[in-house]
Amino acid sequence: MPIFKRSGKKDMPELGTSSDIVFMFLFFFMVTTQMRSSEVKVRVHLPEATEVAKLERKDLASYIYIGSPNAQYAGQFGTEARIQLNDSFKTTNDIRDFIAAERDAMSETDRQLMQVDIKADEDVRMGIVTDVKQELRRCSALKIMYAARKAGQ
Repeated sequence: MPIFKRSGKKDMPELGTSSDIVFMFLFFFMVTTQMRSSEVKVRVHLPEATEVAKLERKDLASYIYIGSPNAQYAGQFGTEARIQLNDSFKTTNDIRDFIAAERDAMSETDRQLMQVDIKADEDVRMGIVTDVKQELRRCSALKIMYAARKAGQ
């Protein structure tokens, strides 16, 4: 059986702590962080629901927020319920362009699976919600979900 000789002491290579760890943290946060697509400018306190279904693919959902403007926008836009599409206040006439732009941003296969999620404040009159639903029907966006919070939360 051969005998191996050690030729002097071999030191362990130093571990590059600072730059490697910073790079690992940066990579971790880039992979796990999701960017918010739009800033919510209306007050939305979701109504309570008894039956809740979870969205399977959130990337297929387009959000319409309905509620009174937050305190910082109340001076400019008033306190009446407003419709927010992406980052700006719009009217029901702008919903058709919004849906068309959202569909164009999706791939051909995902367009059939597109859903519209209405996040309306619990104090909003149903008239504005009905107007939004009617406009969604006109532009053939028929998969509509309503955001709500679970009972007891």
